[in-house]
Amino acid sequence: MRIGFDARYTSDHFPGIGRYSEGLARALAELEHGHTLVLIVDPRAAPGRYDLAAIARLPGVELAGLRAGPFSAAQHLALPALARRLRLDVLHSPYFIKPYLGLPCPSVVTIYDLIGWRFPRMLTWRGRIFYRATMAMAVRSAAAIITISQSARADIAHVYRPPPERLTVTPLAAGRRFHPQPPEAVMAARARYGLPERYVLYVGSDRPHKNLERLVRAWERVLEQDAAAGTRLVIAGHMDHRRQDLRRFIGERGLADAVQLLPNVADADLPALYSGATIFAFVSSYEGFGLPPLEAMACGTPVLCAYASSLPEVVGEAALSVDPHSVAEIAEGLLRLLRSPALRHSLSARGLRRAREFSWRRTALGTLRVYETVAGGAR
Repeated sequence: MRIGFDARYTSDHFPGIGRYSEGLARALAELEHGHTLVLIVDPRAAPGRYDLAAIARLPGVELAGLRAGPFSAAQHLALPALARRLRLDVLHSPYFIKPYLGLPCPSVVTIYDLIGWRFPRMLTWRGRIFYRATMAMAVRSAAAIITISQSARADIAHVYRPPPERLTVTPLAAGRRFHPQPPEAVMAARARYGLPERYVLYVGSDRPHKNLERLVRAWERVLEQDAAAGTRLVIAGHMDHRRQDLRRFIGERGLADAVQLLPNVADADLPALYSGATIFAFVSSYEGFGLPPLEAMACGTPVLCAYASSLPEVVGEAALSVDPHSVAEIAEGLLRLLRSPALRHSLSARGLRRAREFSWRRTALGTLRVYETVAGGAR
């Protein structure tokens, strides 16, 4: 079987999708399945944090170029033509923007969440029309839909009602590099980013559903207590330069010295940043999966996590859970952890065990079963 994987989304522009695509592609390449994995890339794309060339050097992997961007109109003709030329038996699109007609083989699409339905105000009215139309076409045109949690599966089933056998859950996993880092690596990362010895860390984007304003308000309450002395809230990850709401909000609250923003941190530094954090705080109100808490747990960091959407599936009993809509409860959770080394130690140990229950190999095996089913059905 020749498996096409649209790796054009494995770029810095798609931080979460890029992490998924790289992790899955590498795990698929490392399986001994006897199939050929064809990674489709845009040769014009600027190099980023993801090393697809290293994956392409593994046995049974080919690299194929497509000179069309994932949002271009040209791809709707060019990608089916390439799939025909490559003699693909199945094509996996890790995003819902994909060719909907003309493919010579069955297609698989990954849908991570329905955030455009849950938070429609994040989009312009044109954006809402485009999102709903393209998502509906992706669901209808795919032979199989992969999603990443039971919560996301329930959302997709509720809105689009695809046949249950077409909808499969393959949870994500923390990459191999996410494990407790030695003290010298932590100290080097702290020095590189100007971090104090004690800090509360958030990693992710600055989009509205990440609930960062409530986290900052909660931190403002925590600062009134002695437990927070010398501790800083650090917000790291992908930040859209077009949105200055969070930076402005922090300035208006007079918290510029208590809250540090680290936009677009290098992936290589994340394990040390996680490992050095006193607490990892993730109070997002909606997630298709929520990979950062799992990465933090894999690094041995105690986690404060919202009890919302898919997050309980990820953290289980290994995190302190709070209501993401309650500033008071978030602040209380942070204070409990700051005041109790014993609780932090317990959550650290439980988090390490919980993280080991997820693996990219397991994700790849589940995904491979989907490929074999749809390709077998087509034959």
